[in-house]
Amino acid sequence: MISKNKIKLIRSLEHKKFRKETGLFVAEGRKIISDLKKNFELVDFFEGEDAEKASLLDTPANQLALFKCKQHTIKEIDQSALTLFLDGIQNPGNLGTIIRLADWFGIEDIYCSDKCADIYNPKVVQATMGSLGHVNVYYANLKELLQTLPENFPIYGTFLEGENIYDKELTKNGVVIMGNEGHGISDEIKSMVNSKLFIPNYPQDRQLGESLNVAIATAIICSEFRRR
Repeated sequence: MISKNKIKLIRSLEHKKFRKETGLFVAEGRKIISDLKKNFELVDFFEGEDAEKASLLDTPANQLALFKCKQHTIKEIDQSALTLFLDGIQNPGNLGTIIRLADWFGIEDIYCSDKCADIYNPKVVQATMGSLGHVNVYYANLKELLQTLPENFPIYGTFLEGENIYDKELTKNGVVIMGNEGHGISDEIKSMVNSKLFIPNYPQDRQLGESLNVAIATAIICSEFRRR
């Protein structure tokens, strides 16, 4: 039977402070745990009633595991590949979904600003559905990284005044920047974008409620790059 101290430890890992102190994170669900075991060190495992007692989910899964966090050393941008830059993605569900999308579309590297959610947040881990072990995620100063790129290297971002993505000629390589859910790409990063994209609604004269969710926008953009 799972101990009260173990449950207390697991519950504490909802908070970044304790994930950092212990170097551990929580994953729940058979498929997610199975995928993460291939890339992360398994520290502890619970199933059945024990997993349900310790679960952080509204609807508990039948399995729960503790894994060791990894810290990726920041590497230079692969200029031959398509890379994602996330500028202040704060919603854990959005971040996890974007990591899952990157895995699906063969994007190996994601660079996050320090204002992004923590990839080991339990909600991020669940939203990745196991893709966390297939994509390299780095936290870095995005502006400094962009400054290391050659002049005229393709740096894409989405803007209302951008060019229609379905008409725009896209490169096989480059950096795609996705901005904060409410404020978009920050001013200091915005000035470094040299190729502005726009995802048109349909029909274009139709009155809209809100803009696209950032994860959905990322899916459309990645799909269009890979379709060419």
